[in-house]
Amino acid sequence: MNSPTPAEATATEPGFAGDTSKDAFLGGAFHLLQPRRSGFRAGHDALLLAAAVPREAGGLALDMGSGAGAVAFASASRARGLSLILAERSPDMAHLARASLALPENRALADRLKVVEVDLLSPRPAREAAGLPDGGFDRILSNPPFHPAGGRVSPDALRGAAKSLPEPGFLGRWLAVAGALARHGAPLALIVRPDNLGEILQGAEGRFGAIALCPVQSSAEAPAIRLLVSAVRGSRAPLRILPALVLDEVLRGAISRGEVDLSVS
Repeated sequence: MNSPTPAEATATEPGFAGDTSKDAFLGGAFHLLQPRRSGFRAGHDALLLAAAVPREAGGLALDMGSGAGAVAFASASRARGLSLILAERSPDMAHLARASLALPENRALADRLKVVEVDLLSPRPAREAAGLPDGGFDRILSNPPFHPAGGRVSPDALRGAAKSLPEPGFLGRWLAVAGALARHGAPLALIVRPDNLGEILQGAEGRFGAIALCPVQSSAEAPAIRLLVSAVRGSRAPLRILPALVLDEVLRGAISRGEVDLSVS
């Protein structure tokens, strides 16, 4: 589900082995350097996730597995009082996110975004050494890998790592780390495939409540292709299933312009 404005330029970014494109998002609200022929390129999934952030949000948020930074950049563009740490394991993708922060087009966002290169599934001392303390975040966002473990994996290593679950149980471990890093009462938002739901609910058990599930469909007659999941750290409120979001052409355009509000109260 891609939605950036067509690339403005192609170049070889120093420190990244391959061609990059500079893509405009949200009508030029921010620009990202992304791999042109390798790695994962951001699109509607990232913008849908950012639309779950209230415009009045503040404090410090964590983008878990940030890639080139689309979720964090879009969230910072949407919520002017929000600061974010972009946590990314891949040195290549972390490098591109830092290079995007240095672009003149992103000058207004740069002082609220910071890139940290870290494996979030490493033990707590390693996370703390990277500046990610347990209970240190007011909001958690994530567009994690969600294609089934053991299935077909892209021959491109960066793209495969970004999209495919590395092993069974990964999402449960991911939510355990999210629960550790979130302060009590902090909201969580992530976008996954519908067949990830069982593992998401299991991983949230005892950590996150007030779970709200928003199915995302390509048409009113089609099954959901994504689930937008919201939850709250430490809440005991029951699960809710929200009305489906149907991605017709009008809505796709509104998402691309940053006009859609999917925040859950």
